[in-house]
Amino acid sequence: MTDPSKKSSRFQAVLWDFGGVILSSPFEAFNHYEAQLGLPRDFIRSVNAREPDHNAWAQMERGEIQMARFAELFEAEARALGGELSGQHVIELISGEVRPEMVEALHRVREHWRIACITNNMPAGHGPSMTRSPETAAQVKQIMALFEHVVESSKLNMRKPDPRIYRHACELLGVAPEACIYLDDLGINLKPARAMGMTTIKVGSAAQALDELEGHLGIALR
Repeated sequence: MTDPSKKSSRFQAVLWDFGGVILSSPFEAFNHYEAQLGLPRDFIRSVNAREPDHNAWAQMERGEIQMARFAELFEAEARALGGELSGQHVIELISGEVRPEMVEALHRVREHWRIACITNNMPAGHGPSMTRSPETAAQVKQIMALFEHVVESSKLNMRKPDPRIYRHACELLGVAPEACIYLDDLGINLKPARAMGMTTIKVGSAAQALDELEGHLGIALR
């Protein structure tokens, strides 16, 4: 266990992605769906990787299109790569489960440091909000209330990895990027944060991420 007296004074804020960090990653659900359809593993991720600033996923997360148009465009993008799938169902798979150990860490971090969430999300009424149970939806709402600020791509019309969204979060908190730690499960989203001077953690699992975060902050988080 770390010694509370050794709490780091280097950092002023911890910034968190939501899906894949506080919630479990949707990639396992994607892989299961791909197997059901006889598609190559990580096919859905490969669709998202093409034209990442302009594809259907990017447009949806910036709030530029609605669900019906997303499904139409995403299915066409998948078809261009040789696969047939349901865009609607793909969206239903991204809900994720709450990671209780990350929520506990969030409670402990907020006692000592500023906290905010930077999330690429979809407009209200779309995406995970469509498929969560009332109990999970209430739990997610409670978690979101822990953050001082929730920076949402669909409301700002910009999304990670656009550097502007990270700067916006820092400005809301009144902290410099160099004084921030940022956690995300996608390397492409960590790269601009790191270039700005943030200390970054690529989340592969809750245990691994918390090991790294404890090392940076100098306190026990579980």
